[in-house]
Amino acid sequence: MDQQLLETLRVIALPTKTNFRGINLREVALFKGQYGWGEFSPFVEYGDEEASHWLASAIEAATTPRPQLFRTSVAVNGTIPALNDTTQLKKIVDSFPGVKTFKVKVGIDLAADLARVNTIRELQPHAKIRIDVNGLWSVEQAEEFLSSVGEIEYVEQPCATIEELRELKSRTSVKIVGDEILRKAIDPFDIDLTGAVDYLMLKVQPLGGIKRAHALAEHHKLPIVVSSALESAVGINYGLTLAASFQELNFDCGLGTGSLLTHDVAHLPIVDGMIQITEFEPALDGLDVSAERFEWWKNRIMRTAELLK
Repeated sequence: MDQQLLETLRVIALPTKTNFRGINLREVALFKGQYGWGEFSPFVEYGDEEASHWLASAIEAATTPRPQLFRTSVAVNGTIPALNDTTQLKKIVDSFPGVKTFKVKVGIDLAADLARVNTIRELQPHAKIRIDVNGLWSVEQAEEFLSSVGEIEYVEQPCATIEELRELKSRTSVKIVGDEILRKAIDPFDIDLTGAVDYLMLKVQPLGGIKRAHALAEHHKLPIVVSSALESAVGINYGLTLAASFQELNFDCGLGTGSLLTHDVAHLPIVDGMIQITEFEPALDGLDVSAERFEWWKNRIMRTAELLK
């Protein structure tokens, strides 16, 4: 990694409004290049090999021109964490003004998950519902849930393996989206998704940047949904850029997760269910992590950069 780029490094911590994916404080590393800021924010438990794709995306964002864009704003879904307090859920739903689709995190407890989906339906009776399982179900658990949940737009990564997803597809008419099956593959170009998924989830950092995400979409020839990985506004804006760079975009995108943060480096408002792509200088004052955490992230970046050579 270019030393000049590394010298611009800032590592910040952004508190979340609720426990999301076990996280209450989201640490992200940012650096600035010729074409703006890039974000490197793989979750702390990820190994260097997996994190290397996130770094490739961050370097691309900072050092390469933006692609041709086909829209200036992107329709987003609301993201509902795995909690069941009605007051909290209403507050979260209200933080997504004008949004017409909600993605509900499920997968731990059948009864609680169904109750959560039904609460969102009651709060937003005209909204589309999609669910995200993060590969936690067996085929039998997935089939049971999908036969009980009512109409949903799709289920995201219900089971962990391609074989399980194929088996599930033979048992249900619900559309299936592949996420981890793609971004956690040793070689995502060398997997056969035939008969396993209907749509492809693209996340710009985990897949290694905009250019590589496009290459994967072209390779697998499936309709795409673009989503985020609980990033700061810097990472979200790059995800919006990815979404806007597709001429055909048929689904609301999971890029509204900034609403789950108590504080962010910029405000990307959701207006009538859409977020506009914008240029901004992130406000970083008062958000820096400790010197010890800064060194941890800097060392992680230098180790990970060796894998990109």
